Amino acid sequence: MAVVSTRSGRLGNRIAIAIVLVITLIFLSPIYWITTTAFKPLVQATSVPPSVLFEPQITPFVKLFTKRAQLTGPVSPEVYEAAPWWEKLVLDGGERLARDGNGDVVFSAYPDRFVNSLIIAITSTILAVSLGTITAYGFSRFRVKGEADLLFFILSTRMLPPIVVAIPMFLMYRAVGLNDTHVGLIILYTAFNVSFAVWLMKGFIDEIPKEYEEAALVDGYTRMQAFFKIVLPEAATGIAATAVFCFITAWNEYAFALILTNRRAQTAPPFIPSQVGTGLQDWTVIAAGTVLFLLPVAIFTFLLRNHLLRGMSFGAIRK
Repeated sequence: MAVVSTRSGRLGNRIAIAIVLVITLIFLSPIYWITTTAFKPLVQATSVPPSVLFEPQITPFVKLFTKRAQLTGPVSPEVYEAAPWWEKLVLDGGERLARDGNGDVVFSAYPDRFVNSLIIAITSTILAVSLGTITAYGFSRFRVKGEADLLFFILSTRMLPPIVVAIPMFLMYRAVGLNDTHVGLIILYTAFNVSFAVWLMKGFIDEIPKEYEEAALVDGYTRMQAFFKIVLPEAATGIAATAVFCFITAWNEYAFALILTNRRAQTAPPFIPSQVGTGLQDWTVIAAGTVLFLLPVAIFTFLLRNHLLRGMSFGAIRK
């Protein structure tokens, strides 16, 4: 019986591993597809059936950072030889680089949109986590009249999809002059993320024994000193996990960024799909912009990966 039980246990483990591998491949397949498309020639990226084997090139990334126009005639050998290597990649694809009146290459707005995303996502994440941590501490450590109703009201702000309130927000922002501004999106993303931060951080702070703070107060610490020196270090894992989820939400947000911004404060998500080639959507350029857009959030999540599992489960099981 013991041998049969051991064999069935091993078989079950192998089946579980196989299921996990299949699920992992399914979830990673879009990332693989968008990454390979970013290094394909346009012809192979749009071919039917799709090509799997190809010679990688960085032409889509050159196109991403430049403005281009269709060639109206053949390029002379002298001009082609004098062009830098990255411009030759564009010329080989049947396009030329746009230039200003001084003959300088006109670069695209992608770097500016990328920086806008960084500024807005990082600032709103810091504000949301800070406000959420302080609010969660108040709910966790003090008796608040109507606490359950207040917490439910905070959570209810996440129940409506963003597109439902996008038009009212646009009208209000236009009235107060916050359209197409960094401050406008930062305020909006902070308000949108703070409810999630409150609920997640409350679970962490509830698990920190109150006796730690009581001992600090007996030793002469003030309430604020106990909060900064006792509670925050203990809640560091929760703060890191909350920051990851808030950053991902602000980084990937599309609807508000599309409606409330146009040029100055536009972020990368609404800008990337607007990339066109000579008369049609250039999917290789869109893929290149998407790959670069994935890197910051992937790096940030990887650096804080040890906190994520605990952040998802900590405080979920209560006595």
